[in-house]
Amino acid sequence: MVSAGNQSLSTLLAGLRAAGEETRLRILALLAKGELSVSDMTDILGQSQPRISRHLKLMSEAGLIERHREGAWAFFRIAQGTPGGALARALAEALSHEDAIVGADLQRLAAVRAQRSQAAEAYFTRVARDWDRVRSLHAPDEAVEAAVAALIGNGPLGSLLDLGTGTGRMLQLFGQRASRAVGVDSSHAMLSVARANLERAGLARVELRQGDIYALPFGRNSFDIVLVHQVLHFLDDPARALREASAALAPGGRMIVIDFAAHDLEFLRTEHAHRRLGFTDEQMAEWLGAVGLDVLPSRTVGSGSGDGRQLTVTLWTAADRRAAGPAANSSETQLEVA
Repeated sequence: MVSAGNQSLSTLLAGLRAAGEETRLRILALLAKGELSVSDMTDILGQSQPRISRHLKLMSEAGLIERHREGAWAFFRIAQGTPGGALARALAEALSHEDAIVGADLQRLAAVRAQRSQAAEAYFTRVARDWDRVRSLHAPDEAVEAAVAALIGNGPLGSLLDLGTGTGRMLQLFGQRASRAVGVDSSHAMLSVARANLERAGLARVELRQGDIYALPFGRNSFDIVLVHQVLHFLDDPARALREASAALAPGGRMIVIDFAAHDLEFLRTEHAHRRLGFTDEQMAEWLGAVGLDVLPSRTVGSGSGDGRQLTVTLWTAADRRAAGPAANSSETQLEVA
Protein backbone atom coordinates (compact mmCIF):
# COMPACT_ATOMS: atom_id res chain seq x y z
CA MET A 1 0.00 0.00 0.00
CA VAL A 2 1.48 3.35 -1.05
CA SER A 3 0.99 6.15 1.45
CA ALA A 4 0.22 9.75 0.58
CA GLY A 5 2.80 10.69 3.18
CA ASN A 6 6.60 10.84 2.93
CA GLN A 7 6.62 12.71 -0.37
CA SER A 8 9.20 15.31 -1.28
CA LEU A 9 8.15 18.94 -0.85
CA SER A 10 8.24 19.61 -4.60
CA THR A 11 6.21 16.49 -5.47
CA LEU A 12 3.59 17.22 -2.83
CA LEU A 13 3.27 20.86 -3.89
CA ALA A 14 2.91 19.87 -7.54
CA GLY A 15 0.17 17.42 -6.67
CA LEU A 16 -1.68 19.89 -4.50
CA ARG A 17 -1.46 22.59 -7.18
CA ALA A 18 -2.84 20.19 -9.77
CA ALA A 19 -5.75 19.20 -7.54
CA GLY A 20 -6.36 22.63 -6.01
CA GLU A 21 -9.32 23.72 -8.13
CA GLU A 22 -13.02 23.06 -7.64
CA THR A 23 -13.67 21.05 -10.81
CA ARG A 24 -10.54 18.97 -10.33
CA LEU A 25 -11.53 18.04 -6.79
CA ARG A 26 -14.98 17.11 -8.08
CA ILE A 27 -13.33 14.91 -10.73
CA LEU A 28 -11.23 13.17 -8.08
CA ALA A 29 -14.34 12.51 -6.00
CA LEU A 30 -15.94 10.83 -9.03
CA LEU A 31 -12.84 8.83 -9.99
CA ALA A 32 -12.61 7.52 -6.43
CA LYS A 33 -15.78 5.60 -7.32
CA GLY A 34 -14.25 3.95 -10.39
CA GLU A 35 -13.04 4.52 -13.95
CA LEU A 36 -14.89 7.06 -16.08
CA SER A 37 -14.68 8.32 -19.64
CA VAL A 38 -14.47 11.97 -20.63
CA SER A 39 -18.03 11.71 -21.89
CA ASP A 40 -19.18 10.47 -18.48
CA MET A 41 -17.56 13.42 -16.75
CA THR A 42 -18.97 16.01 -19.15
CA ASP A 43 -22.46 14.60 -18.55
CA ILE A 44 -22.04 14.56 -14.78
CA LEU A 45 -20.28 17.89 -14.33
CA GLY A 46 -22.16 19.78 -17.05
CA GLN A 47 -18.98 21.22 -18.54
CA SER A 48 -17.54 21.17 -22.03
CA GLN A 49 -15.26 18.39 -23.21
CA PRO A 50 -12.29 20.73 -23.85
CA ARG A 51 -12.53 22.09 -20.31
CA ILE A 52 -12.78 18.65 -18.73
CA SER A 53 -9.93 17.39 -20.91
CA ARG A 54 -7.71 20.28 -19.78
CA HIS A 55 -8.32 19.43 -16.10
CA LEU A 56 -7.62 15.76 -16.75
CA LYS A 57 -4.40 16.59 -18.60
CA LEU A 58 -3.09 18.68 -15.72
CA MET A 59 -3.83 16.01 -13.14
CA SER A 60 -2.38 13.28 -15.35
CA GLU A 61 0.86 15.22 -15.76
CA ALA A 62 1.05 15.61 -11.98
CA GLY A 63 0.66 11.84 -11.52
CA LEU A 64 -2.66 12.08 -9.68
CA ILE A 65 -4.64 10.15 -12.27
CA GLU A 66 -3.89 7.88 -15.20
CA ARG A 67 -5.42 7.35 -18.59
CA HIS A 68 -5.82 4.39 -20.89
CA ARG A 69 -7.38 4.27 -24.33
CA GLU A 70 -9.82 1.71 -25.68
CA GLY A 71 -10.55 2.35 -29.34
CA ALA A 72 -12.06 5.80 -29.69
CA TRP A 73 -12.68 6.11 -25.94
CA ALA A 74 -10.34 7.12 -23.15
CA PHE A 75 -10.88 6.06 -19.54
CA PHE A 76 -9.42 7.74 -16.47
CA ARG A 77 -8.86 6.53 -12.94
CA ILE A 78 -6.91 7.54 -9.86
CA ALA A 79 -3.30 6.46 -10.34
CA GLN A 80 -2.58 3.04 -8.88
CA GLY A 81 0.36 2.26 -6.61
CA THR A 82 1.98 5.71 -6.77
CA PRO A 83 2.42 8.54 -4.25
CA GLY A 84 0.45 10.85 -6.55
CA GLY A 85 -2.42 8.40 -6.69
CA ALA A 86 -2.36 8.00 -2.91
CA LEU A 87 -2.54 11.79 -2.53
CA ALA A 88 -5.44 11.97 -5.00
CA ARG A 89 -7.36 9.29 -3.15
CA ALA A 90 -6.71 10.94 0.20
CA LEU A 91 -8.05 14.24 -1.15
CA ALA A 92 -11.11 12.54 -2.61
CA GLU A 93 -11.82 10.75 0.65
CA ALA A 94 -11.48 14.00 2.57
CA LEU A 95 -14.40 15.48 0.63
CA SER A 96 -17.71 15.15 2.45
CA HIS A 97 -20.52 13.46 0.55
CA GLU A 98 -22.81 15.81 2.44
CA ASP A 99 -21.36 18.73 0.52
CA ALA A 100 -24.09 19.99 -1.81
CA ILE A 101 -21.90 20.06 -4.93
CA VAL A 102 -20.11 16.75 -4.33
CA GLY A 103 -23.35 15.05 -3.30
CA ALA A 104 -25.11 16.22 -6.46
CA ASP A 105 -22.20 14.98 -8.60
CA LEU A 106 -22.36 11.55 -6.99
CA GLN A 107 -26.12 11.42 -7.54
CA ARG A 108 -25.61 12.20 -11.23
CA LEU A 109 -22.90 9.53 -11.38
CA ALA A 110 -25.38 7.00 -10.00
CA ALA A 111 -27.95 8.16 -12.56
CA VAL A 112 -25.49 7.82 -15.45
CA ARG A 113 -24.58 4.31 -14.35
CA ALA A 114 -28.21 3.37 -13.84
CA GLN A 115 -29.08 4.62 -17.32
CA ARG A 116 -26.26 2.60 -18.82
CA SER A 117 -27.31 -0.46 -16.84
CA GLN A 118 -30.88 -0.08 -18.08
CA ALA A 119 -29.64 0.15 -21.66
CA ALA A 120 -27.64 -3.05 -21.21
CA GLU A 121 -30.62 -4.74 -19.54
CA ALA A 122 -32.84 -3.76 -22.46
CA TYR A 123 -30.29 -5.20 -24.85
CA PHE A 124 -30.08 -8.46 -22.91
CA THR A 125 -33.87 -8.73 -22.81
CA ARG A 126 -34.03 -8.15 -26.56
CA VAL A 127 -31.46 -10.80 -27.43
CA ALA A 128 -31.86 -13.27 -24.56
CA ARG A 129 -33.45 -16.06 -26.59
CA ASP A 130 -30.88 -15.63 -29.34
CA TRP A 131 -27.85 -14.99 -27.15
CA ASP A 132 -25.91 -18.06 -28.18
CA ARG A 133 -26.29 -17.07 -31.85
CA VAL A 134 -24.97 -13.57 -31.05
CA ARG A 135 -21.93 -15.19 -29.46
CA SER A 136 -21.31 -17.10 -32.67
CA LEU A 137 -20.15 -13.83 -34.20
CA HIS A 138 -17.05 -14.21 -32.07
CA ALA A 139 -14.64 -17.04 -31.36
CA PRO A 140 -16.28 -20.47 -31.82
CA ASP A 141 -18.13 -21.53 -28.70
CA GLU A 142 -16.91 -25.10 -29.01
CA ALA A 143 -13.27 -24.03 -28.99
CA VAL A 144 -13.77 -21.68 -26.04
CA GLU A 145 -15.66 -24.32 -24.07
CA ALA A 146 -12.93 -26.89 -24.74
CA ALA A 147 -10.33 -24.42 -23.47
CA VAL A 148 -12.36 -23.77 -20.31
CA ALA A 149 -12.77 -27.52 -19.77
CA ALA A 150 -9.02 -28.03 -20.11
CA LEU A 151 -8.36 -25.37 -17.48
CA ILE A 152 -10.92 -26.77 -15.06
CA GLY A 153 -9.71 -30.37 -15.42
CA ASN A 154 -11.51 -33.68 -15.05
CA GLY A 155 -11.85 -34.11 -11.29
CA PRO A 156 -14.61 -33.06 -8.89
CA LEU A 157 -15.09 -29.32 -8.87
CA GLY A 158 -16.26 -28.58 -5.36
CA SER A 159 -18.44 -25.48 -5.31
CA LEU A 160 -18.81 -23.51 -8.57
CA LEU A 161 -19.98 -19.93 -9.10
CA ASP A 162 -20.76 -18.69 -12.63
CA LEU A 163 -20.97 -14.90 -12.79
CA GLY A 164 -22.98 -13.41 -15.64
CA THR A 165 -24.36 -16.85 -16.34
CA GLY A 166 -26.41 -15.72 -19.36
CA THR A 167 -28.06 -18.76 -20.93
CA GLY A 168 -26.47 -21.02 -18.32
CA ARG A 169 -24.08 -22.67 -20.75
CA MET A 170 -21.17 -22.95 -18.29
CA LEU A 171 -23.52 -24.51 -15.73
CA GLN A 172 -24.74 -27.00 -18.33
CA LEU A 173 -21.15 -28.02 -19.02
CA PHE A 174 -19.81 -28.23 -15.48
CA GLY A 175 -22.72 -28.10 -13.03
CA GLN A 176 -23.12 -31.87 -12.83
CA ARG A 177 -19.58 -32.26 -11.48
CA ALA A 178 -19.91 -29.60 -8.79
CA SER A 179 -20.97 -30.24 -5.20
CA ARG A 180 -22.81 -26.95 -5.53
CA ALA A 181 -23.32 -24.90 -8.69
CA VAL A 182 -24.73 -21.36 -8.70
CA GLY A 183 -25.30 -18.97 -11.58
CA VAL A 184 -25.78 -15.23 -11.08
CA ASP A 185 -27.11 -12.76 -13.62
CA SER A 186 -28.73 -9.34 -13.38
CA SER A 187 -31.20 -10.06 -16.19
CA HIS A 188 -34.49 -11.81 -15.48
CA ALA A 189 -34.84 -12.57 -19.19
CA MET A 190 -31.46 -14.28 -19.27
CA LEU A 191 -32.23 -16.28 -16.14
CA SER A 192 -35.51 -17.46 -17.68
CA VAL A 193 -33.59 -18.80 -20.66
CA ALA A 194 -30.94 -20.34 -18.37
CA ARG A 195 -33.60 -22.03 -16.25
CA ALA A 196 -35.25 -23.55 -19.30
CA ASN A 197 -31.89 -24.79 -20.61
CA LEU A 198 -30.91 -26.32 -17.28
CA GLU A 199 -34.27 -28.01 -16.85
CA ARG A 200 -33.93 -29.57 -20.30
CA ALA A 201 -30.45 -30.78 -19.33
CA GLY A 202 -31.80 -32.37 -16.15
CA LEU A 203 -29.75 -30.14 -13.85
CA ALA A 204 -32.42 -29.49 -11.25
CA ARG A 205 -29.93 -28.90 -8.40
CA VAL A 206 -28.24 -25.94 -10.03
CA GLU A 207 -29.15 -22.64 -8.36
CA LEU A 208 -29.91 -19.44 -10.25
CA ARG A 209 -29.88 -16.05 -8.56
CA GLN A 210 -30.71 -12.62 -9.84
CA GLY A 211 -28.03 -10.41 -8.39
CA ASP A 212 -25.58 -7.56 -8.77
CA ILE A 213 -22.05 -8.60 -9.75
CA TYR A 214 -20.79 -5.68 -7.65
CA ALA A 215 -22.61 -6.94 -4.53
CA LEU A 216 -22.81 -10.71 -4.62
CA PRO A 217 -25.32 -12.46 -2.32
CA PHE A 218 -22.75 -14.82 -0.80
CA GLY A 219 -20.45 -14.92 2.18
CA ARG A 220 -16.70 -14.76 1.83
CA ASN A 221 -14.71 -17.89 0.95
CA SER A 222 -17.78 -19.61 -0.48
CA PHE A 223 -16.66 -21.14 -3.80
CA ASP A 224 -13.77 -23.28 -5.03
CA ILE A 225 -14.10 -22.10 -8.64
CA VAL A 226 -15.43 -18.77 -9.86
CA LEU A 227 -16.09 -18.32 -13.58
CA VAL A 228 -16.44 -14.83 -15.03
CA HIS A 229 -17.60 -15.64 -18.53
CA GLN A 230 -18.00 -12.90 -21.13
CA VAL A 231 -19.33 -10.32 -18.69
CA LEU A 232 -16.54 -7.85 -17.88
CA HIS A 233 -16.76 -6.04 -21.22
CA PHE A 234 -20.32 -4.96 -20.34
CA LEU A 235 -19.27 -3.35 -17.06
CA ASP A 236 -18.33 0.19 -16.07
CA ASP A 237 -15.86 -1.04 -13.46
CA PRO A 238 -14.40 -4.49 -14.21
CA ALA A 239 -11.80 -4.17 -11.45
CA ARG A 240 -14.54 -3.72 -8.85
CA ALA A 241 -16.37 -6.80 -10.15
CA LEU A 242 -13.17 -8.85 -9.85
CA ARG A 243 -12.64 -7.64 -6.29
CA GLU A 244 -16.14 -8.80 -5.40
CA ALA A 245 -15.63 -12.12 -7.17
CA SER A 246 -12.34 -12.73 -5.36
CA ALA A 247 -14.06 -12.22 -2.00
CA ALA A 248 -16.32 -15.18 -2.79
CA LEU A 249 -13.32 -17.38 -3.65
CA ALA A 250 -12.31 -19.98 -1.07
CA PRO A 251 -8.66 -20.27 0.06
CA GLY A 252 -6.72 -22.11 -2.61
CA GLY A 253 -9.57 -21.65 -5.10
CA ARG A 254 -9.34 -20.61 -8.73
CA MET A 255 -10.88 -17.86 -10.78
CA ILE A 256 -11.21 -18.21 -14.55
CA VAL A 257 -11.99 -15.08 -16.53
CA ILE A 258 -13.13 -15.55 -20.13
CA ASP A 259 -13.40 -12.40 -22.21
CA PHE A 260 -12.19 -10.66 -25.33
CA ALA A 261 -8.62 -9.65 -25.91
CA ALA A 262 -8.20 -5.93 -26.54
CA HIS A 263 -9.60 -4.90 -29.94
CA ASP A 264 -10.85 -1.82 -31.81
CA LEU A 265 -14.29 -2.90 -33.05
CA GLU A 266 -16.30 0.18 -32.11
CA PHE A 267 -19.55 -1.23 -33.51
CA LEU A 268 -19.75 -3.52 -30.50
CA ARG A 269 -20.41 -0.47 -28.30
CA THR A 270 -23.37 0.75 -30.35
CA GLU A 271 -24.79 -2.55 -31.60
CA HIS A 272 -24.13 -4.85 -28.66
CA ALA A 273 -23.88 -2.59 -25.58
CA HIS A 274 -20.21 -3.36 -24.94
CA ARG A 275 -18.68 -0.91 -22.49
CA ARG A 276 -15.07 -2.05 -22.85
CA LEU A 277 -13.25 -3.13 -26.00
CA GLY A 278 -11.58 -6.18 -24.48
CA PHE A 279 -8.63 -6.41 -22.13
CA THR A 280 -4.88 -6.88 -22.26
CA ASP A 281 -2.92 -9.46 -20.29
CA GLU A 282 -1.20 -6.64 -18.41
CA GLN A 283 -4.49 -5.02 -17.41
CA MET A 284 -5.99 -8.29 -16.22
CA ALA A 285 -2.82 -9.28 -14.34
CA GLU A 286 -2.86 -5.96 -12.50
CA TRP A 287 -6.49 -6.33 -11.45
CA LEU A 288 -6.20 -9.97 -10.39
CA GLY A 289 -2.88 -9.45 -8.61
CA ALA A 290 -4.35 -6.53 -6.67
CA VAL A 291 -6.95 -8.82 -5.07
CA GLY A 292 -4.41 -11.39 -3.88
CA LEU A 293 -4.46 -13.85 -6.77
CA ASP A 294 -1.53 -15.38 -8.63
CA VAL A 295 -2.06 -15.07 -12.37
CA LEU A 296 -1.12 -18.04 -14.55
CA PRO A 297 -0.22 -17.81 -18.26
CA SER A 298 -3.25 -16.89 -20.35
CA ARG A 299 -4.69 -18.89 -23.24
CA THR A 300 -6.29 -17.51 -26.40
CA VAL A 301 -8.89 -18.76 -28.86
CA GLY A 302 -9.11 -16.95 -32.19
CA SER A 303 -12.19 -16.30 -34.27
CA GLY A 304 -12.90 -18.33 -37.38
CA SER A 305 -14.80 -15.42 -38.88
CA GLY A 306 -13.75 -14.05 -42.23
CA ASP A 307 -16.04 -11.03 -42.25
CA GLY A 308 -13.57 -8.52 -40.80
CA ARG A 309 -15.09 -8.76 -37.34
CA GLN A 310 -12.59 -11.20 -35.87
CA LEU A 311 -12.29 -11.30 -32.12
CA THR A 312 -9.91 -13.26 -29.96
CA VAL A 313 -11.14 -14.74 -26.70
CA THR A 314 -8.62 -14.87 -23.85
CA LEU A 315 -8.84 -17.11 -20.81
CA TRP A 316 -7.11 -15.82 -17.69
CA THR A 317 -6.66 -18.17 -14.73
CA ALA A 318 -5.76 -16.95 -11.26
CA ALA A 319 -5.17 -18.95 -8.09
CA ASP A 320 -5.88 -17.82 -4.56
CA ARG A 321 -2.64 -17.48 -2.58
CA ARG A 322 -4.05 -18.72 0.70
CA ALA A 323 -3.80 -22.34 1.79
CA ALA A 324 -6.72 -24.45 0.63
CA GLY A 325 -9.51 -25.04 3.13
CA PRO A 326 -13.19 -25.98 3.15
CA ALA A 327 -15.39 -23.51 1.29
CA ALA A 328 -18.27 -22.15 3.28
CA ASN A 329 -21.48 -23.66 2.02
CA SER A 330 -24.07 -22.89 4.61
CA SER A 331 -23.53 -19.31 5.74
CA GLU A 332 -24.14 -17.38 2.55
CA THR A 333 -26.52 -14.49 2.62
CA GLN A 334 -29.54 -15.73 0.71
CA LEU A 335 -31.41 -14.02 -2.10
CA GLU A 336 -34.72 -15.20 -3.42
CA VAL A 337 -34.09 -17.58 -6.29
CA ALA A 338 -34.96 -15.82 -9.51
